[in-house]
Amino acid sequence: MEKIIQITSGRGPAECTWVAAQVLKKVLQEAVALNLKATVLQHEAGSENGTVESAIILLEGNTAVDFVTSWIGTIQWIGKSAFRKFHKRKNWFIGIFEIEKTKEIVFSEKDIQYQAMRSSGAGGQHVNKVSSAIRATHLPTGLSVVSMDSRSQHQNKKLATERLLQKLKEESVLQIKNQFQAQWTNQLQIERGNPIRTFEGSDFKKQKEEKKIKAERQRLKKELYNEINR
Repeated sequence: MEKIIQITSGRGPAECTWVAAQVLKKVLQEAVALNLKATVLQHEAGSENGTVESAIILLEGNTAVDFVTSWIGTIQWIGKSAFRKFHKRKNWFIGIFEIEKTKEIVFSEKDIQYQAMRSSGAGGQHVNKVSSAIRATHLPTGLSVVSMDSRSQHQNKKLATERLLQKLKEESVLQIKNQFQAQWTNQLQIERGNPIRTFEGSDFKKQKEEKKIKAERQRLKKELYNEINR
């Protein structure tokens, strides 16, 4: 099983790129502990030393799906900025998104269907009565091209094959562009609130769920006390 995730600081400040770097370390460490193979496919460093703006990781293994599910969403870090000493903000957010794996287009002549057809000129008149034009269709993708440049069927078949190969290359480039567009969209979709994981302090320790529950209980008790004493 393979999964691809992107860790991104979005358009956040340097503090967010520091958080992204720490999260990248945590993801790789946890993946190793769970016997998952983790490969960093892309790494974009932040402006500050040791920071990360974006990283794309390929995860392989039987538990990849559950692992990715446990990380996808907003990651929160609670702590003081290491770059701006007197900055008051203490809550910083980054995002982890899943990226759909681009299917590689494999070229094989066995996957090409050739169809002979008559070449036609202006007004629908036949250039010749022989079916010399060739339509080449790549069956796995449905992409097709037509060659009627020559009166030779053999030459048209050769040209159609070359054009189809070029069209497949262009389709692969388009898929890559779409993937990068999806990554850029992820940069803008980081939501604050309801984090999937929360870390705190300069040692970047994971905040325990018990602490959240305790804080919620304290909040409810306070609301109840205020309600009784109104």
